[in-house]
Amino acid sequence: MLEMSPDALSVVQGSHSIYIRAESWLDGELLAAEIPINSGGEERDRSAAIPESVRLNVPRRDRGVSWEPIEPDHPLGAFGQQLRIDYGVDMGGHIEWINRGWFLITSSETDGDTVAVQAEGLLTLIDEAKFVGPFQPALGDTLASVSRALVEPALTIAFDGSLVDRPVPQGMQWDTDRLGALREVLGAWPADCRVTEDGFLAIEPLVDTGPPVLSLTDGVGGTVMRWQGGASRDGAFTVVVAQGEDADGGQIQGVAYDDDETSPFRAGGPFSPLPVPHYHQSPLLTTVAQCRTAAATTLRRLRRSASRKLGVSMVPHPGLMTGDVVSATGAGLTSQPCMIEALSLPYTPSEMHLTVRVLNG
Repeated sequence: MLEMSPDALSVVQGSHSIYIRAESWLDGELLAAEIPINSGGEERDRSAAIPESVRLNVPRRDRGVSWEPIEPDHPLGAFGQQLRIDYGVDMGGHIEWINRGWFLITSSETDGDTVAVQAEGLLTLIDEAKFVGPFQPALGDTLASVSRALVEPALTIAFDGSLVDRPVPQGMQWDTDRLGALREVLGAWPADCRVTEDGFLAIEPLVDTGPPVLSLTDGVGGTVMRWQGGASRDGAFTVVVAQGEDADGGQIQGVAYDDDETSPFRAGGPFSPLPVPHYHQSPLLTTVAQCRTAAATTLRRLRRSASRKLGVSMVPHPGLMTGDVVSATGAGLTSQPCMIEALSLPYTPSEMHLTVRVLNG
C-alpha cells in the first residue's frame, strides 16, 4: 500500500472529498503543474502486459488557457510527455497528497469542448522499443546486466537485495520483442517487475503472500463483495514442466505438481487422474535446480488466473495498489487474506472496484 498518514487512512475509510492533481513533464522539464480535470480514472491489472492506464477528460479551454494539444511540446501531447498523478484527501484544513505514479501519454483527442487524454504505464516505453537488430548478451553478462541493457535508460531499475544474480548462457538471442525478452529473463531468475510510484522499475522476488494492509467487511461502509464466476477446462493444467539446456546442450527439466488439496486442478484429483502439463521453456535455465525453481514459480504465477476471485465495490481508497493483501469478511469468508489483482480508481466521486484473489483457499 502507498504511504499515507494515520489520519488520512482513517479519513478514506468513509466518505471523503476527492482532489486530483496532474502534472505534465517532458524530458525532465515541467510543462504544466495544474492540469484541469473534469473526470477520469485509473485502471490496474496485474495480468496485462502494461498493467496501468489512466484516462482524463480535460476542458478544451480553461481560464484563458488552451488545452488542445496542437503543438508537439504541448503538456497534453503524445511525444514523450508523462503525467504525474496525485490523489488528494481533504484533512479538514489541508490536503494530503498521495502519489499514484507516472504515466506516458499515448493519445489526446479533442471532441467539442473536451480533450480526452489516454495514458499508459511506463512499461509502454519498453514494449514499443522493438529491437532494430538481434539482441545478444555479451560475454560475462548476468541476469541483472541483461535486464539493465533491455530497459535502461528508458527506465531505471531497482533490484531487490534478496535476488541472487547469475551468468547468462552464451548463444542467447532475441529478435524483436524487448519486453518479451525481459519477461523471459525474469521468468528464469525467477523474479517479477513493477513500476513504482516514483517511476522506477522494481525487480523483486515473486511474492504471493504478505500481511493484510486493510480489512474489508461486506455491507460495512458501503463495501459490497460478490463472487466472480466462470468455469472452463481450456488451458487448465495440473503440473508445470520447466525445460532448459545444460552446458553440453542436453535437455534438462524440472517439474512442479499442483499439490494444493483445495485446488480444483490438483494433481491426481477429480479434474484428471493423469498429469495435464503446462510447459515452460527457456535456454536461460541451465541446471535442474533452476528448472525446478522456475516450474514452482510458474505454477504460482499461473494459479492467479485459476484461483477464486471476489469483486469488491467500496469507497475509493487512494493507498491501495495491485499486489496488496487485504482481509475479507463476507461472501462466506471470515478474515480471509486476499490479494488485489485488478482495481479501478475513479478520479471523481464514485465507487472504487477491486478484483481480489482468495489466498490459501
